[in-house]
Amino acid sequence: MSADPILLDFDGPIAIVSNNRPEKHNAANDAMDRRLFEILGELHRREGLRAVVWRGNGSSFSSGRDTSELGVRTEDLSDFQFIERGHKGTLQLLTLPAPIIAVLKGWVIGGSFERALLCDLRIAGESAKMMLPEIRHGVVPDSAGTARLFQMAGHGLVADLALTGRTLDAQEALRHGIVSRVVPDAKLDETALEMARQIAAAPAFTGGARVGGIRDAGSGLRRELETGDWELET
Repeated sequence: MSADPILLDFDGPIAIVSNNRPEKHNAANDAMDRRLFEILGELHRREGLRAVVWRGNGSSFSSGRDTSELGVRTEDLSDFQFIERGHKGTLQLLTLPAPIIAVLKGWVIGGSFERALLCDLRIAGESAKMMLPEIRHGVVPDSAGTARLFQMAGHGLVADLALTGRTLDAQEALRHGIVSRVVPDAKLDETALEMARQIAAAPAFTGGARVGGIRDAGSGLRRELETGDWELET
């Protein structure tokens, strides 16, 4: 298997982005973030892109930030510069001109859960377990995903997850509308690719207009990532 922390493949007009640190449950580090932002930039420039499937190799989508690297900088950046760069990179999830399907299984934790919340669609395998455990590490969720979760499920659930760090399973996520489908793990990739092919088969103009209209309903999230202003627009 390639040593790249994230892989990029194509199935015709569909991009398949795969988190690729399976031995770490795809825990994110600086190299993984850099590669994700590079891939999103490349996809912005790709002609004919119609859908993106974002998945994880191994048993988990991503267990969040690699806790062995919390507070460790591999570059000479201040905390502010590090967060600012992360926000600019994450913003690309909201500006990509094709819908993104996040394919969730196993652990889906912290900033990786937040980024999945910024995607256009989320489907889950039966094994999926979602958490916002930042409070246990003395940090706060900072990728605008909690604002999207507020829009989906309301104040009560966001407060519950963010203040207790408890686990949300796939069926509860389905009940709250956080994921649109729950399928057996063995059928998860097949289901995601089938959905992407259905999206890609629609006329390009109507597909782009549709995803743009849906994203406009959450336009406050884009402003937050651009400016650092965390007031939620409803």
